[in-house]
Amino acid sequence: MTPDLFGRHRAVLPDWLALYYEDPLEITHGEGRHVWDAAGNKYLDFFGGILTTMTAHALPEVAKAVGEQAGRILHSSTLYLNRPMVELAERVACLSGIPDARVFFTTSGTEANDTALLLATAYRRSNTILAMRNSYHGRSFSAVGITGNRGWSPTSLSPLQTLYVHGGVRTRGPYAHLDDREFTDACVDDLKDLLGHTRAPAALIAEPVQGVGGFTSPPDGLYAAFREVLHERGILWIADEVQTGWGRTGEHFWGWQAHGQNGPPDIVTFAKGIGNGMSVGGVVARAEIMNCLDANSISTFGGTQVTMAAGLANLAYLLEHDLQGNARRVGGLLLERLRAVAARVPHVREVRGRGLMIGVELTRPGTDEAAPEAASAVLEEARAGGLLIGKGGGHDTSALRIAPPMSLTVAEAEEGAAILERALRSI
Repeated sequence: MTPDLFGRHRAVLPDWLALYYEDPLEITHGEGRHVWDAAGNKYLDFFGGILTTMTAHALPEVAKAVGEQAGRILHSSTLYLNRPMVELAERVACLSGIPDARVFFTTSGTEANDTALLLATAYRRSNTILAMRNSYHGRSFSAVGITGNRGWSPTSLSPLQTLYVHGGVRTRGPYAHLDDREFTDACVDDLKDLLGHTRAPAALIAEPVQGVGGFTSPPDGLYAAFREVLHERGILWIADEVQTGWGRTGEHFWGWQAHGQNGPPDIVTFAKGIGNGMSVGGVVARAEIMNCLDANSISTFGGTQVTMAAGLANLAYLLEHDLQGNARRVGGLLLERLRAVAARVPHVREVRGRGLMIGVELTRPGTDEAAPEAASAVLEEARAGGLLIGKGGGHDTSALRIAPPMSLTVAEAEEGAAILERALRSI
């Protein structure tokens, strides 16, 4: 890092803007699955700018598409026809699994979830939202109001009435001792009981795998069981795929497909990986829901030409190179390698995840108490060894978050696992 950059950062940016590491890192450039800092140190990147560098750093196909589009026109707003936006919307609508789908582009996952909440509440004429405990949906006023993770919810004020449902965390809470079938049944009973005490909500919003919450997830099929209950009452299901979309979980292209026995969600939100670093988010919904707004609306920066060009090139690369299959294969190897490591480290309570979305939960040895100091120590040791990872958690947990670009090779997975093993043993 430039010696005075940290001081300059602190002088002009908010105190609550989180930075990793005691000596914060300035990343200057990247290539493939590696990045370099201002001092010339090279790191294997296992976090991808918070799951955003989905395919690879400095991917030539994306860089070329951005450069060519920038040489023509960068931006015109949604007041004009926009060929790249239409082309990407067509591809996303087709891939979404939602019949008669319409797509609206935003600049972030937060804005995508905001839009989904606007659509659901307008369509259902209700401002009550069901959300999952330990969830995270963004940093805007409405998204904070439905976030079930205390560490990322700075205010209880909200334009929405939010009711929190059990089920997002499998191995903690009052139902953790049950088997998967009993766990699902208990969560469904809890949902039914909750609905008996409130006016009809607009929607349930849920991450198929909770990202900031530490890569936790329910048993497969839980949201399908919820969907039956919701559908009977006309309540919408919003799948927050900001972190789980585009094949990152390996087994499925969308995280909701692990729960898709009763059909797709009514609304899907996405962001992060589709732009590979460019600011792209969006919402997919059935036409009757998307078109329910009876007021004018535009987006100045959502769907701008240069970001759409990046998204098209990035999505094409992902599909042509079967990065979903790579996430399944290499992610499976990495998960088993880390589980073998964890068996010899007393601080590790659980290694969980699917595809290239892996969480390592840390506790104080011999207890179920969260160990945030251990997570920070591992983060520092991993960096010293040349590996960048993330951290998260909620529900009194501390977890390491591992989510490399989806083009990760077997050799890089082995290298990263070895570095992480040394870091875990150091605590």
